[in-house]
Amino acid sequence: MTAHGSAARNEGAGDDAALIGRFLEMLAAEAGAARNTLMAYASDLRAASTTLAGGLARADAADLARLGESWMDLARSSVARKSAALRRFFQFLAEEGHRADDPSAALPRPGTARSLPRTLDHDDIGRMFAELSRRIAAAPDRATVRLIALIELLYGSGLRATELVSLPRRAVRIDQPFLILRGKGGRERMVPLSDRARAAVAAWSAFVPADAVWLFPSGKSHLSRVRLYQLVRALAADAGIPPERVSPHVLRHAFATHLLEGGADLRALQMLLGHADIATTQIYTHVDTSRLVELVNGRHPLAEPEPRDAERNAACVDDAAAAP
Repeated sequence: MTAHGSAARNEGAGDDAALIGRFLEMLAAEAGAARNTLMAYASDLRAASTTLAGGLARADAADLARLGESWMDLARSSVARKSAALRRFFQFLAEEGHRADDPSAALPRPGTARSLPRTLDHDDIGRMFAELSRRIAAAPDRATVRLIALIELLYGSGLRATELVSLPRRAVRIDQPFLILRGKGGRERMVPLSDRARAAVAAWSAFVPADAVWLFPSGKSHLSRVRLYQLVRALAADAGIPPERVSPHVLRHAFATHLLEGGADLRALQMLLGHADIATTQIYTHVDTSRLVELVNGRHPLAEPEPRDAERNAACVDDAAAAP
């Protein structure tokens, strides 16, 4: 770092905490960032400030390049997250007039390798619902009725685990084929509800106290994500599916994948899932290879024509050759 840069950094050593605080306030108020996002940004920015001896806000490109080198032993996804946090922070500093330049181009930009999420095929889903039918026929008790409502909402509407367990008691109305959710970042979205899901919730509501705050109450709060995870895995095991293949998130992904296979529009699916960026939907709702091959062979302009089309094309060629 240059002597001028070092002096500037020492002069601004006390600014980092205040500026990071203002940045996080902006993310919460203007961008609607989720609590977990704010915590991750705060952790990454404070760690970078500590590494730079309290001079993050005054750092120059050389400082950031060396900071990036200190991340060499971290996972690529961690480096990508840290770089993204710092780039957004320096963008904020420049936009708010706290500095005249933005040195964040010096930060590393690792490619993020995103593996395709696990999913379940239609037979797996069928086995899980068959197990639920067996249970309700054997013992229509509170636990079984609740589990049916949970699974119908997970697979039938693609809710996130947190969204599901924290549903207010009156979120689902029998006369209303949708519910309004406040998901990540406080963004609201409308989620259609199937007749099956509404019927399952209606059956479960008979077990819920009239003064309950949550649709799925547990103790003084609502059902926990951990307990939901345990219930889903236990159901999978009883249905003959390896439990390590199944989770609430896998059921959400199955919802998306099966809708896409059925011809759902990707933009509509983005809205249903509550994704801010359609790139997330494209990764999350992967289509199986056989469907992609079928799509190319059937729809591409250079695809092999059907036999009848081939005969007609050949006849046209013969006529053309016979023409004077």
